[in-house]
Amino acid sequence: MTTEPPWSAREHERGLDALARRENFPVAARLLPGRHRAHLRAVYGFARLVDDIGDEAPGAHRVALLDSVDADLDLLYKGRAPVLPQLRRLAETVHARGIPQEPFRRLVQANRRDQEVTRYASFDELLGYCVLSANPVGRIVLHVFGAEGRGLEEASDRVCTALQVIEHCQDVAEDFRAGRIYLPGEDLRRFGCAEDDLSRAVTPTRLRGVLALESNRARDLLDRGAAPLMAGLRGWARIAVAGYVAGGRAALAALVRGRYDVLARTPRPRGPVLLANWASALGGGRR
Repeated sequence: MTTEPPWSAREHERGLDALARRENFPVAARLLPGRHRAHLRAVYGFARLVDDIGDEAPGAHRVALLDSVDADLDLLYKGRAPVLPQLRRLAETVHARGIPQEPFRRLVQANRRDQEVTRYASFDELLGYCVLSANPVGRIVLHVFGAEGRGLEEASDRVCTALQVIEHCQDVAEDFRAGRIYLPGEDLRRFGCAEDDLSRAVTPTRLRGVLALESNRARDLLDRGAAPLMAGLRGWARIAVAGYVAGGRAALAALVRGRYDVLARTPRPRGPVLLANWASALGGGRR
């Protein structure tokens, strides 16, 4: 019988607000109607579950635990009751909003890849990973707000990929301690970086150059995705997605403010900067 790993319950109970503060996903939790908050909690509860299995479960058990999540998705989409609490909560959202299974399968696959792939040779390879690890979240969110089928998927993918790349820039030290490097190898070599540079107490200048490069790539993706995405959204969807965009832009500002020294401390967005970017996103502008 499938059992719930203890860390998943703990993480799920942190709630949507805590997840938003940690991950550049500042959803307007207090502004959104309860139905949207409940659906978003269910989605992020699922995403947190598979991420924690992929990152924190004992290494020998990770693949089997991911198998259990896929098995529960099988049950859910066959109209049967899943075993894991996160999947039981997700079932209500899936049925209410008509969300297909592919995005959830891709999130599981991203964590499977993390068990096998710990380095990325090029930015294009990293983009391929984001197709699994980031873009599905945006497509699920479009379903949550009933905004699917409007031709917004490509714009959503760009925004989600940008947010993922930004997070990789912020979390270099944490990822390296976990044995992973998401900064493209060809860019590290271009700037003369060795892997040991990622373990230093202060970020070397050469590594800051790599982080500036990846951040600028993320900024370009965010700008190219945000404009058409925001133009195609209305109501609560527009308010929530503006929060995502604002979180990414505020995180980029934090990286610049900290001179890309992500090893001494993790740069996090400041509240006033976040709010200013949120207002700008709602107004259709860039900051």
